[in-house]
Amino acid sequence: MRMYDIIAKKRDGYELNDDEIRFFISGVCDGSIPDYETSALLMAIFLRGMDERETATLTDAMAHSGDTVDLSSFGSLSVDKHSTGGVGDKTSLIIAPIVASVGGVVAKMSGRGLGHTGGTVDKLESIPGYNTSLSPEDFLAQAEKIHLSIVGQSGNLTPADKKLYALRDVTATVNSIPLITSSIMSKKLAAGSRSIVLDVKIGSGAFMKTVDDAELLAREMVKIGRLCGRSISALLTDMDSPLGFAVGNSIEVIEAVDVLRGKLHGDLRDVCVVLATEMVSLALEVPAEDARSRVTEALDSGAAFEKMKEWIKTQGGDVRYIENTELFPKAAHSLDVKSPANGYVTKMDAEAIGITSVMLGAGRENKDDSIDHSAGIMIHAKVGDLVREGDVLSTLYTNDPASLEAAAERYLSAVTIGDVAPAKKPLIYKTVR
Repeated sequence: MRMYDIIAKKRDGYELNDDEIRFFISGVCDGSIPDYETSALLMAIFLRGMDERETATLTDAMAHSGDTVDLSSFGSLSVDKHSTGGVGDKTSLIIAPIVASVGGVVAKMSGRGLGHTGGTVDKLESIPGYNTSLSPEDFLAQAEKIHLSIVGQSGNLTPADKKLYALRDVTATVNSIPLITSSIMSKKLAAGSRSIVLDVKIGSGAFMKTVDDAELLAREMVKIGRLCGRSISALLTDMDSPLGFAVGNSIEVIEAVDVLRGKLHGDLRDVCVVLATEMVSLALEVPAEDARSRVTEALDSGAAFEKMKEWIKTQGGDVRYIENTELFPKAAHSLDVKSPANGYVTKMDAEAIGITSVMLGAGRENKDDSIDHSAGIMIHAKVGDLVREGDVLSTLYTNDPASLEAAAERYLSAVTIGDVAPAKKPLIYKTVR
């Protein structure tokens, strides 16, 4: 079998068979296929596409290109959630203890933030002592004991995806539905959960900017997940504005705690209830109405908050910080960003706000950058709010005072003030099953 023939076949619009696809992924991983041939096939796939069978085979081959997690001992109870990335998206910190408190098993590998999007692992590492690097044995034992464990991604999880993505990034082949689908779903398959709920973000702070593009990706991922033997659904959720009020790391943990303690209602809690309901419905195999009742009861009774404390303590974190969030270190410097005019907040550019948080030290532009866990943004006025000139739109926090002026300018550029109240957008656009 020759790579030349595989490239020519896809270039001319023909389907690749399973052996050809697996030969390609094997050669990418062992280095026998050079980057120029890999890039040529990626471009051919970008231009010619792949059908469902091809995409499913590509996804499965990538999923098994490195380490995999075996969660079969949990039967149907294991369930995972994947977000396509957003700003202020701390949903995993909230929904994981909710789902675990009602009987689901959330044994999850999460990533770090990069660019304008935050990462669950970074937020968890703002809790002193929290261990994001459990051994595989301890990871599974904890999931067995308390139904909940969240760690950083394995260094050898889907190595084929790491190599392909690096080449896609420099060959203008990122925006391909088959390649995006196989990249996301291969990691979820390798992580082992029987059920998967996808949170596909839409808007200025998301990879997918329109509902139509997001739905196309969601439907493809759901189809491929089912072809690969998983129970799966996708929710299309809004990311035109940051989710909740906090953007950062420790301040997002504090906001998550406030939701679990019943102190905070609004868009963040609402989205978490919908996502957790879908997860519980799949994992426990119960109707959505029953699942939603269990989710809201876990929140209202405090059971989900107790599960969070148990989880953090079991995984080495200092639970005192969860019981009393005032213990989290505060940034040394802060600045209020004030409204330049009277009117309604008509628009917020979530991506620009995410970049503002990076400027303050809360995120990283390159994967090896260090971050400041106490840096971030607390939003005081969101889309639809009426403000007057001089009202505080947000407060910026940092330990680098030199960043404040430019960050404030960037934040102001991300917020539009107008005379007419904007139409209300849905938080959840659609569910794809």
